[in-house]
This record gives sequence, structure tokens and C-alpha cells, in this order.
Amino acid sequence: MCGICGWIDFNRDLGDPAASRELADMTATMANRGPDGEGTWIDGPAALGHRRLAILDMQGGRQPMTLQEGGRTALVLIYCGETYNYRELRQRLVALGHQFDTTSDTEVVLHAHREWGFADPRRAVSELNGMFAYGLWDTAKRELLLIRDRLGVKPLYYYPTEHGVLFGSEPKAILANTLAERVMDADGLRRTLCSVADPSNTVFRGMHEVRPGNIVRVTREGIQQTSYWQLTDTGHADDLPTTIRHVRYLLEDTIQRQLNAEVPLCTLLSGGLDSSAVTALAARFSDKQVRSFAVDFVGYTENFVPGPMCATPDGPYVQEVARFVGTDHTDVMLSADELMDSDVRTSILHARDLPFTSADTEKSLYLLFRAIRQHSRVALSGESADELFGGYSWFHDPAHIEADTFPWSIAKIDTARQSLDLGLIEKLDFPGYLHEQYRRAVAEVPVLTGPASADPHERRMREICYLFLTRFLPKMLDGKDRLSMASGIEVRVPYCDHRLVEYVFGAPWAHKTFDGREKSLLRAATADLLPTMVVQRVKSIFPPIQDPTYDRMLHTRFTALLNDRNSKVAPLLSVERSRALLNARDKVRWVECILNLQDFLTDYKVSLTV
Repeated sequence: MCGICGWIDFNRDLGDPAASRELADMTATMANRGPDGEGTWIDGPAALGHRRLAILDMQGGRQPMTLQEGGRTALVLIYCGETYNYRELRQRLVALGHQFDTTSDTEVVLHAHREWGFADPRRAVSELNGMFAYGLWDTAKRELLLIRDRLGVKPLYYYPTEHGVLFGSEPKAILANTLAERVMDADGLRRTLCSVADPSNTVFRGMHEVRPGNIVRVTREGIQQTSYWQLTDTGHADDLPTTIRHVRYLLEDTIQRQLNAEVPLCTLLSGGLDSSAVTALAARFSDKQVRSFAVDFVGYTENFVPGPMCATPDGPYVQEVARFVGTDHTDVMLSADELMDSDVRTSILHARDLPFTSADTEKSLYLLFRAIRQHSRVALSGESADELFGGYSWFHDPAHIEADTFPWSIAKIDTARQSLDLGLIEKLDFPGYLHEQYRRAVAEVPVLTGPASADPHERRMREICYLFLTRFLPKMLDGKDRLSMASGIEVRVPYCDHRLVEYVFGAPWAHKTFDGREKSLLRAATADLLPTMVVQRVKSIFPPIQDPTYDRMLHTRFTALLNDRNSKVAPLLSVERSRALLNARDKVRWVECILNLQDFLTDYKVSLTV
């Protein structure tokens, strides 16, 4: 796991001292992503930077990595992520005559592109099973390829310039170059305040994400983006027992692949079905005792108050799973004071490069990863199981299913209306923005075929599943990547294995809910691995802090902000309606969203043009 960045300028030799310093500045921004080393490569119009977190081939995996042909450099690769099937690919490439100098997966990706991707890079990247984002420079073609994994587990951004492009694993790498402007316009503000992941744009004007499953090609003629993978209708023909068995096979194969590491590995355990299944399988296939970690709050279990999406505290379930499967378990205990610590807020802001909206959750995760880093450098996590198997309550509520919008966004825009200036609300037109995003997303959904296509509910649930996987999941994955990498932790997400995603996405909704509740397929496929109390547990979200001290601290900060008419967010807010939020317990998280926006605009020196 690493951080990558680069600069292509077809009208300039980037080897001059000024350009070299800019590349060094870009690379340095990602020191937390790659604490184990750094490297740069500059030749003519191309300047590439890399920061390394060493997981495999500790000595031989240094980057940028080059492929030599006829005494010259043919290809240069900077790579972030893991290719889990690199051993099989290496054997195939050796049989085809390729010679290797390292045992790293990075070198396998490099040779795969030379063997299978010369005419069409989609052929090479389609061979890879993993989570990755990388840049590949072809010295003869003078062509840069920016490639991102199928589900978007690893981030990759680019910023077109007059004569080329800037790119990086995080926006901060791009912003370190003087060519990049720090401007947020109306579109950026919409993306900040809405709960929908735009698959190709960021909050900074002019900056884009490489879409998951896509390749961006940069040449002197311009920039083109093409897809190498998308969700399709698989014509699922397996009966229910076969489907359950195949889900189990894919999970077992995926976990075994993702246990490969030359550094200490652990699992993130919440006591829910998703993380518990990952932990149980990891314990079954690991050749040593697996460590597990969970986050908890002081007094949380004893004083727990059930909420709409959080019916039970995690603690008792976590302890039961750890005992049942035999992990070496650690609870990371947090307090309100730690979550409100100004240094923690600043660290998360710098990790995320945008105003974080699930503030207490993100603070908890950051502190969890910071504690884990003392023991492990790789963690397996349960992200995407809810989106894939239908775990959220929104999947099962007719009002949310039938709404002509994203199921999870109905109430959140109403909250925004309660605090923003009325003129700004009219200008931003949240309903129009959401409708356009929704229309585009639904237009992408693959047409359902076979007998299920005649069932309107099956067709609608296919749309709902697609929306969650492509417009909800990316925000979850982005947050987990940034917060973990800020502490030098690589998080692997077995449920994002593209084979599993393709298979389960293609299964009929009737299979996914065959026992009348959420995540039926996953529960049936893993029930024998887990305690009965965990198998039967109803979905519970990542635990929010319930300490009233935390809310009082937010109240104090927000009151001070509203009294400061020179603040960056002052022109955006209706002070009168914003004060009303302070008395609404269910709106306290929106209060924190506004505070984080203020911190972001100030700290990053962003010009707001709305």
C-alpha cells in the first residue's frame, strides 16, 4: 500500500530544478500513506513520485519501478494497492518468457502490461484481482495511463492542465503543485453537502476522480477515459442452495488470498455479521492466531440507548465472537474528550482533504487505526457487505424503495434546508442536483434478463442494489482508505472482491431475502462459523458516541461560530435557523458538518465561489 503522484507536461522538460522541487513537494504530502520509503523518476515530460508502505517483498518492491528493454527504460510504474492473484500471474508470465528481479506484485503488474496490455491496456488490467490505483508511463508512446480498481477501493485523482495533467492518490498531492487552484464552486458545495458519491468529480473545481473500473489515458492530444469493467446482468441460473455454496466458496478463496502479508495482520471486529464472518474465516485459514480490534466508548454498553439503526451495543457481540473463534482481541476505548481534541480534528481533515460529514464516526475510526498501528499494519474489514447483500433498512422499507431518488438521501436534504441561507438553497437546487445524479445512475443499471425480469419488484431491487454499490459505497470506501492510510494501515475489503460482487449482484432479490430478512445469503453461507447470537443479530450501524458531553462541546463550538460573522461559512448560513439546530438532538450531526466545512475552508485556504 502506498501513495502515488505525478505530473505530465508535454511542453516542458520537468527535469529542471523548479519542477523537481514541485514533484518533491507533491510526494511529501503522502508521507503517512508511505512511511517506509520514497522515490521519484523524472524524464522529459514525465515526473512520477511514490511513497511506500511495505507489505510484500520488503527490499525489492521499491518504486517507481521500471521495465527495461534493449538497454532503455520502456515502462515506468507507480502502484498503490495489492494484486492478490499475482503469484498465478507471475507463473503464467514466466512461462511466456518474462524474467523477474523481485517477488513483489508491482513487478507482476508491470510485466502484465507489457505482455497483455500493449495494444489495449484493458486486457492487462482485467487479469488483476485486487484493490489498486496506479500510473503507468510508456516512454516510447509518451503516454500515461491512470488505472483504478473495479470497485474504487483505492483512490486516484487527476487535474487537467494546459499541457498535460497532475495526478495523485489524494487531492493534497495535486494541490501541492502551483498549477492547481484551491477553489470550491457551487458543484463542489453540492457534492460536499449531499450524501451521494459523484463517481468522477471532487469538491475542488477542475479536479476529477478516475472512476472505478476505468482507465484514463493522457497523451499530447488530450485526456480520454474508458471503462474496462462494469456491473452486468449475469443471467444468474443457480438455485438457492447452489448460490449459498458458491458465496461461501468465493468468501473462503478471497480471505485466503487476502491473508498474504509479510507484516502483522488483524481484523476489524464490530460483532455484526459482516466483520464477524471475515474474522472467523481469517481465523480458520491463518497459520497463526488472528488479532482483532474493536472500538468502544467509555460507559457505552452500560448506558446504551437504542436508536433507529443501532438497536444493540457492539460490546457483548464482539466479546462472544472473539471467544468463539479464538482471536487475540483488543477493545480500543475512547472518550468524548478524545473525539473533540483539536489535533484529532485537524489530522482527520488533512487525511480526508474534504469536510468530513460523519464526524464522530470518522474520529472513532481514526483513533482506532492509530491504536492498531502499534500492533498491525494490515487489517481485514467488512465494508460493502451491506451494500452487496442488502443489509441496510432502506433496502426493506417500501417508502425508501419506491421513492424516486436515492433511498438513503430523503431526510438529509431536509436537514440542509434548515440551516442554509434561503437564497443559497435556491441557487444550489439540491432537489434538482439529486434528480440529475439519480437519473444518470439509473440509466447505467444493466437490464435484468431471464424470468426475474417480469417482476417489477425484482427490477426495482436491481436498481437499488446498483445505486448502493456505485453511489453509496464509494464514500464509505474513501473514508476508510483515508483514515487508515493516515496511520499507515492497509485495510483490505474481502467483500469487494469483484468475483463475489459480480455473482451476488446477479443473484435475484428473492435469493438475497429468502428467509424474510436482510443479508440472507451471507447469513446462510457463514452461519456455521459464528455464535447463534451473532447470526441472528439485526443490522447495527457503526456505533455513534452517546455521551452528552460530546453534544455540549459541539453546542459551544457552533455557538461561537454563529457569533463570528467573519467566518468562512457565515455567508452560507441562516443564523436564526442554525441556532434552532442546537436544540434538536437528531440534528446534532449536521451541526458538526457545518463546523467541519468551516475548518476545511480555513485550513485549506479554499476560495468559495457560489
